[in-house]
Amino acid sequence: MKVSIHWTYKHPKGRQVKLISDPLPASEALFLAEDFERTGRTKEIMFYDLTDQGWTKKELQQYLKGIETEPHDIVAFFDGGYDLATKKAGLGIVIYYVQNNKRYRIRKNSVVEEINSNNEAEYAALWLVIQELENLGVHHIGVTFKGDSQVVLNQLSGEWPVYEAEFNRWIDRIEGKIKSLGIKPIYEPVSRKLNKEADQLALQALKGIEINSRIELQIEE
Repeated sequence: MKVSIHWTYKHPKGRQVKLISDPLPASEALFLAEDFERTGRTKEIMFYDLTDQGWTKKELQQYLKGIETEPHDIVAFFDGGYDLATKKAGLGIVIYYVQNNKRYRIRKNSVVEEINSNNEAEYAALWLVIQELENLGVHHIGVTFKGDSQVVLNQLSGEWPVYEAEFNRWIDRIEGKIKSLGIKPIYEPVSRKLNKEADQLALQALKGIEINSRIELQIEE
């Protein structure tokens, strides 16, 4: 989870300035806030997540302690490739997360049939991500979903209208599962270049190359 720090800086001559940081990983924000406090010139520290929910320092500490053994800091990439001749779709997903102070990456792909368009393939890929999150035991936490499909992400976020019946069926399924898991979704469109890993997995799926792996990654200092 990312949060921004909201605090008041007290100048030695009495002037006070309200400041807001950029969004930071919650653990890093706590570290910085504690460093600010050691200066003796900081008061009224609050943290706000990307849904504008406010957290006190104690609440954020308790939250981080509570989720330490569960998957968190989750970023999920997805992509769908479509073969018009066979009406098959290759789905590729990549999930990054932290658990027990270790960072992991899941890479998975799949082939599905009776898909009618590339956009529907993108919806199917996102559904595969959500199924994998459920398998991981993810619940009641924020998840950032990243893909290069403007249609899917903007329709899910409510920015764009949905006219196609098949898309509405996917949206109902996706939103229903997200709600039941208590996930707070953040939809972030990215360039095809930044989504290259998921795209490659989707292409491999269409070629009959199956990928299903989880590895531990080194956590950057």
